[in-house]
Amino acid sequence: MSIPKAFISYSHDSQEHKKWVLDLATRLRNNGVDAILDQWDLKPGGDLPHFMELGLTTADRILMICTDKYVEKANLGAGGVGYEKMIITADLLKTIDSQKVIPLIRQNGSHDVPAFLRSKLFLDFSRPDQFEFSFDELIRTLHDAPLYEKPAIANNPFTPVSETPPNRTGDGVLIVMKLVVAQFESQAVDYINYSKLIARAPMSRIMFDLYVNDAKSEGLITQDNDKDLRLTNKGKHYAIQHKLLK
Repeated sequence: MSIPKAFISYSHDSQEHKKWVLDLATRLRNNGVDAILDQWDLKPGGDLPHFMELGLTTADRILMICTDKYVEKANLGAGGVGYEKMIITADLLKTIDSQKVIPLIRQNGSHDVPAFLRSKLFLDFSRPDQFEFSFDELIRTLHDAPLYEKPAIANNPFTPVSETPPNRTGDGVLIVMKLVVAQFESQAVDYINYSKLIARAPMSRIMFDLYVNDAKSEGLITQDNDKDLRLTNKGKHYAIQHKLLK
């Protein structure tokens, strides 16, 4: 798995703020993120525009640490923050992942971000007591390791009517099959005596003959020249599906 690279963009508001940013970058590196920070990577005499351009264009993610002063400089296009904003909002941004920029809210009392980032979802680092929660979400985002994985789509729970075994409760074929299965299960031979079935049928001989023909048409049973019946494999599956076995 490749190491994610994150460029940290911020304004030098105060020594305290610079220390906060340094500590954040250190924790990022201690959690498997290649954090790019001017306090490490830009030395006196270094080329500031080149550092910014290289960092912004090669990073997988850009972390914009938003304070009131940072937002003001970005909106006015002032200083290094303004230069970084110019690079990010240039044509280059059209060719990179729209989620590349992650605003981190640092100021207290407001959630302002630069105007060109107002459509972006931010992470709130303004409250010290919520820092760990926000940091965990940031790390997961950078490593593409969400806390909750989107579940796969399961199969349609509804079966088309055409694929559903017909419900033959109260049906003549069902009555015939109950008699056939009961006789089949009570003997050792495969053939089923037709005369015995007629004697047990709760209907007239004519109706019974018609329902036997229906069962034969559906391939549930066969009938030989002596009129004895045999249960087909399809008929056995039918018996299981319709719970005819005791």
